[in-house]
Amino acid sequence: MRRPKLRKYLRPRTLLLAGAALLAALAIYVAYLDFTIRTQFEGKRWALPARVYASPLELYPGKKISAAQLSEELAVLNYRHGTLDEPGTYLRDRESIELVSRPFAFWDGAQPALRLAIAFSGKQISKIDNLETGQALPLVRLDPLLIGGIYPAHNEDRVLVKLDEVPPILIKALTAVEDRKFYEHHGVDPRGIARALWTNLRAGDAVQGGSTLTQQLVKNFYLTSDRTLRRKITEAIMALLLDAHYGKDEILEAYINEIYLGQDGNRAIHGFGLAAQYYFDRPLHQLTLSQAALLVGLVKGPSYYDPRRHPDRALTRRNLVLTELADQHAITNAEYLGAKTLPLEVATRAPMGTSPYPAFLALVHRQLRSDYSDTDLRSEGLRIFTTLDPHVQRTAEQALTTRLSTLEKQRRIPANSLEGAIVVTGSENGEVLAVVGGRRSRYEGFNRALDAVRQIGSLIKPAVYLTALSQPDKYTLTTRLDDSPLVWTEPGVKEWAPQNYDREFHGEVELRTALAESYNVSTARLGLALGLPAIIENAHRLGVERNLPPYGSTLLGTIGLTPFEVTQMYQTLASGGFRTPLRAIREVLTPEGAPLKRYSLAVTQAVDPAAVYLTTTALQHVVQSGTATGLGAYLPADINVAGKTGTTDDLRDSWFAGFTGDKLAVVWVGRDDNQTTNLTGAAGALTVWGQMMAQLDPEPLVPAMPESIELVRIDTKTGLRADGGCDGAIEIPYIRGSAPTEPAPCSGHSPVEKIKNWFRRLFER
Repeated sequence: MRRPKLRKYLRPRTLLLAGAALLAALAIYVAYLDFTIRTQFEGKRWALPARVYASPLELYPGKKISAAQLSEELAVLNYRHGTLDEPGTYLRDRESIELVSRPFAFWDGAQPALRLAIAFSGKQISKIDNLETGQALPLVRLDPLLIGGIYPAHNEDRVLVKLDEVPPILIKALTAVEDRKFYEHHGVDPRGIARALWTNLRAGDAVQGGSTLTQQLVKNFYLTSDRTLRRKITEAIMALLLDAHYGKDEILEAYINEIYLGQDGNRAIHGFGLAAQYYFDRPLHQLTLSQAALLVGLVKGPSYYDPRRHPDRALTRRNLVLTELADQHAITNAEYLGAKTLPLEVATRAPMGTSPYPAFLALVHRQLRSDYSDTDLRSEGLRIFTTLDPHVQRTAEQALTTRLSTLEKQRRIPANSLEGAIVVTGSENGEVLAVVGGRRSRYEGFNRALDAVRQIGSLIKPAVYLTALSQPDKYTLTTRLDDSPLVWTEPGVKEWAPQNYDREFHGEVELRTALAESYNVSTARLGLALGLPAIIENAHRLGVERNLPPYGSTLLGTIGLTPFEVTQMYQTLASGGFRTPLRAIREVLTPEGAPLKRYSLAVTQAVDPAAVYLTTTALQHVVQSGTATGLGAYLPADINVAGKTGTTDDLRDSWFAGFTGDKLAVVWVGRDDNQTTNLTGAAGALTVWGQMMAQLDPEPLVPAMPESIELVRIDTKTGLRADGGCDGAIEIPYIRGSAPTEPAPCSGHSPVEKIKNWFRRLFER
């Protein structure tokens, strides 16, 4: 009964129809594959990450940098010491350095490689000469450090190269080992598969691959790495189609830019252009025979033959590639022997992942989002020049890590329980020089500098005193404030009775002393007299964008801000009352170097410069004789730092914000679980700030004095006007017309002194 049915299906017509249907389906599938190949290959073939650069190191006569410090900076830039044979090399001889800079296309034009001689006098540059022209140069920029990128999916990274930029020996090695008949077959090479099996058996290792370069490109560019028969058949069809549509050089160039050659942390190294930089710290066209052989050897297994992790395997693999080149007479026997005896020559630079500075890069990414879509940032290959100073960044990271460990030991705090964050800016221009998001600075997780909203404590107090000093008819630096017990009640709010940190009251104190000693009670009474709306408005003028609750406790910093937000607030004070939005980006260019956007300095006068000058003077008093006198252990007094400590309830948060003539920094120290640290602002964050700034050699702070300010000699005992007859009198700034007019008793103009002088003259007669 079954045979008739079987004969029915075996009829020629039925078989013909089935075959036709199968061929039609195959034709449709091939047409689909053909469309896929042409669409992707002729369009944009790769999503290129945005490349992010640090601020370039500028060298000029008079710059504060020693020969030793410049040597360190050159090492960070991966300049090689000991020769001057190519760009990126240098020699140091005591107080002079010769170097050959790398060419680089900056936002304002390309700078060629320069052969330079740099002379030093102590800790500064005295002269820079161009050794080729003999001319003295006023300014030189070194190529900036690449600090990361904003990557496509899977964090793929590559440096695109043209085929004519590839060393011929690398192409010879690649075809010799991976596809000897590349220029002869049509995408698939059956003979090559058989030959590879025989060669590998004879060598005892996989010296040759069975797949052609075209098949490998198809697998990497279009397909997954699944090892199934269907995928292999699809790979072969697509390889034939690719070879039919495009020339061998086009396919080879695509392969050279696509092939996976290593893993740098969470960044995937694709293409020989980037691999040359990653493994040898040099451009592809400068590779030697042995270096090219090593890169070709990595095609077989980048992880297994990783030269940094498995140097013996990598050396063996490189030598097998050299042997294959010699067997095919692609190199001479002398070249073979010479290359085989060389070491791997791999650069010792440690892998950095997507960025060694993830906290700073996160800030860059956020600021870019206001102008660019995330897709453009991850695919268009933009070149982004930032404000990051690598020296400041490294110094900040080291200070935070070492001080937190020291504090834990000294205070018997559980190890690794303290956390911290640092933001450093240029005090005048608002450029962000460094961002540290935690003690593990390479960790790409929670960024405390940008996202940790913590109570700021006394860091809010300058807004209170600025508001008072903006009313010179009522308040000056020497105005007496009441620091006696205070109980404040307001509808719907629990009764509030602020306490000073020392649990004592101090009677009448000068305004500048109340800030210097961070007295809570006198500050609260002053703030309530001024009115919370006025103080909150000034906080917003300084740069605080969050809504601040109109409660008395706000005057003492129960509000939560991030370290970055605190930095913006103090930036306005440091710049003399002119608000400058903090910026981490200078320029954005296309991959070809065409300018897209310049992030120029934006300045707005936010508050009265005269009141800011007085507030800054008071903040200098904090460091000179108040809660921040501990900075004297780190910096000389003539730096005249202006700063403020901050401590929150139960010692949960330790803060210090301060600025010098050229740098502003905010440091926070605390615990992620919000438990007590047992650290005041002076005992914790201030020590981190001091250690960091001591290494940065800051400029002294000399605020520009507004014309409306006058200096008046004041008797410190009475707060009245003094003259030369008053011992210990000091000069204090006042807004004109607000200084005391009554002479101090010690002054020659006081009634008491006039009577004394009359009697002296009487008896002298």
